[in-house]
Amino acid sequence: MAQTKPRYISKCSKSIDKNWFVLYCKPNSEKKTAERLNQLGIKCYCPTQVQVRQWSDRKKKVHKPVLPSMVLVYLAENDRQKVFQVTTAVRYLYWLNQPATVSEQEIKQLESALKGDYKSIHIEKTHPKTSEVKLKGLGTEPQNGRLKYSSKTHDYIELERLGYRIKIKR
Repeated sequence: MAQTKPRYISKCSKSIDKNWFVLYCKPNSEKKTAERLNQLGIKCYCPTQVQVRQWSDRKKKVHKPVLPSMVLVYLAENDRQKVFQVTTAVRYLYWLNQPATVSEQEIKQLESALKGDYKSIHIEKTHPKTSEVKLKGLGTEPQNGRLKYSSKTHDYIELERLGYRIKIKR
């Protein structure tokens, strides 16, 4: 019987696959952090949403970040330390002792949801005697949630799987 030699993987053969990582930054500096990362040549995405803010003398359209204190960066694993050249970058988001990554599909869904490709959100009650609801039109698969309370203009639904409560305008 012939013996085969074990194969060893050299340190040089690491894959250079790039991923989207979630980077925490200082509060209210998301857009500035994204600009500085772009100047360094690092591909990043800071999703923003236009909101109308009213002051005592005027109204103004303001671009507010959708993810507070977070910027998404597209880097290889071995290049992750480059973002700390920007003084407003704080740390990476971790999940189960690994840096949290976001898939390309989730980035595209977020972009299309913010562009307004999804015109409406449909709410269906899953059982007539409970407050269980099913949400469609969020840009992902239908989400199950629980209707917490309703007002004249809004419904507040808790998405148990995500741990968020969303406010939906009627």
